Amino acid sequence: MTFGFAPSSAASTSTSADLSAATANPLARMLEPAEWAAAGIPLLRNPREVVSGLHSRHRPKPSTAIVAVLDPDERLRASASFVRRPAPADGWMFRNALLSQLRRVIPHDLRRRTPVRTAVLLYCRDGDGRWTEEDGAWMWGLRDACTLHGLRCGAYITLTRDGWQVLGEGRGGRRPNSESTPEPFATSEAPLPMPRTGGAASEVMRRAAAR
Repeated sequence: MTFGFAPSSAASTSTSADLSAATANPLARMLEPAEWAAAGIPLLRNPREVVSGLHSRHRPKPSTAIVAVLDPDERLRASASFVRRPAPADGWMFRNALLSQLRRVIPHDLRRRTPVRTAVLLYCRDGDGRWTEEDGAWMWGLRDACTLHGLRCGAYITLTRDGWQVLGEGRGGRRPNSESTPEPFATSEAPLPMPRTGGAASEVMRRAAAR
């Protein structure tokens, strides 16, 4: 499952624009930590609760991405998870994968003048919680996917064997981590459909890796 992120600048969805982006330098499609911190990403009131809820619902293993959409009260409205295919980190490919999942689980908010719901991204990976170029590509992809789906761009969270880390904020914890047993669902959570996994996003990444 997944949560929301803050908006980015408007981007064209035309085929020619996408083809142009696909052939551009992948290093241009990532965000440095300082850029992310300066982007005004809304802070989560209770990041551990969000992380624990997504970890319990999706039981992620390394290379699993979970995107979730939160309402203004930070209640989970929709989420989806998928496995990142082996391929060079590319924000454009990540954007397409995230957008594909968002379209599957929740209607867009493009008719709203101001985004109300927020998308967040939890990525389970090997290594420690320090920023990597792969994280930068996920940040770029999340920001762009949110813009194209009418959502606010929210937190980007890594989950490793050392614990969880909200990049750009300096907040984190040791549990849950990529090796811990998921906790039971909180009884106060609103009932949601079973987690959506795989599907179109995995196929998008598989096709991109094969090019």
